[in-house]
Amino acid sequence: MRNLKLVVQYDGSRYLGWQRQKEEDPESPRTIQGKLEQVLSRMTGEKIQVIGACRTDAGVHAEAQVANFLTSSTLSLQEVRAYLTRYLPEDIAVTAADQVDARFHARYRAWRKRYVYRLWTAPYPQVFRRRYCLHLPEPLDLEAMRRAAGLLVGERDFRSFTTSKSKVKSTVRTLHALELVAREGWLELHFEGDGFLHNMARILTGTLLEVGAGRLPAEAMAAILMKGERSAAGPLAPPQGLCLLEVLY
Repeated sequence: MRNLKLVVQYDGSRYLGWQRQKEEDPESPRTIQGKLEQVLSRMTGEKIQVIGACRTDAGVHAEAQVANFLTSSTLSLQEVRAYLTRYLPEDIAVTAADQVDARFHARYRAWRKRYVYRLWTAPYPQVFRRRYCLHLPEPLDLEAMRRAAGLLVGERDFRSFTTSKSKVKSTVRTLHALELVAREGWLELHFEGDGFLHNMARILTGTLLEVGAGRLPAEAMAAILMKGERSAAGPLAPPQGLCLLEVLY
């Protein structure tokens, strides 16, 4: 069996997220994983199971999601890429395909992951990029947001910053960087961590925006972390502003 690694770019607007749903119709998949598996299974004549590095939510995008799958197909990498380019929908693209070691696992071998949350801060809507950013024209205190972000960097228990239904064994993660980048009309929140809990980046964003709007003091981050309850943190930011930038191995 060959182990093939894919780098996948997608617009998540019309999908239910990365992860295949149990009740999903294999003939009409509504997830990124489901769509990839449908096309790859048709290509190889095998029942393909795709492993993704990150389980992005419904409406979240990716510039470089990483996935792998096992196959006995003898198609060349060039033929694989050509087939995927031809048969995947226009909002999903495989930008690279490589054969990797049999032990490579897109999720478990990932070292760090990088996300960005984009906000359009001008008074008028961003017509042509409205599906890839949150329009938030209210004034924000960026210095307060940066102070709050600094309190979140490091190894922390992020239980307050994930859905209350999360069933992971541990909610401890290391956030290596959380940077705010402002330029004319735009504000970007850049996250880099060893892993992210369900909804974590979006809840972090929503909480920092509460700080920026003056509804929450920057120093509250420490207390929110200590409380360990979802209700202590801010709202869940809408999905369209979030994009998976890169997975590092």
